Amino acid sequence: MKEQYLFSRIGYTYLPTTKIDESIQWYSENLGLKLMNKFEDRGSYIAVLHYPDTNAIALLLVETVDYKPLALLRNGKDYPVMAMNCPDIAYTHKKLIDNGVEAQDIQVLGDGEAKYFYFKDNAGNLLEAAWSSWDPAFEVKEDF
Repeated sequence: MKEQYLFSRIGYTYLPTTKIDESIQWYSENLGLKLMNKFEDRGSYIAVLHYPDTNAIALLLVETVDYKPLALLRNGKDYPVMAMNCPDIAYTHKKLIDNGVEAQDIQVLGDGEAKYFYFKDNAGNLLEAAWSSWDPAFEVKEDF
C-alpha cells in the first residue's frame, strides 16, 4: 500500500495590502515576481504572484481595508513574517537600495554560511532576504 501524507508542502504565503495594484507593481518591479492572476474574493481582490524558482510557493497579496502590516514579535523586537531566498544576496541588497527600498545592512551568521537582511514592502510588511550554503539549487521556471 502506498503511504498517504496529510500535506505535501506549503501552498502559498498571504500578505495584506490596502492598495493591491500598487503592491502588485512594487513586488514586480522590486522583487521580480510575476503576476499570474488577480481576482475578486469576498469583497476584495487577491493577486497571485510567482517567484522564478520552479519549486517556490506562490505569494498571494490580499487586499483589505484594514491597515495592519505584518511582523512577528520575537523577544520584544519585530521579526519578519517570511524569508525569501536570494541566489546572490549582495546583488539583491544593492538592487533594493538602488530602487529606493529601505533595507537594513546584510548580517552574516557563523563563518559566512548564512546571510540575511530585513526590509519592508510598500504596505509595511516586514520581510527577510536570505542566503545560505544549505539553500537548494536555484532552477528557473520555463517561460518566466
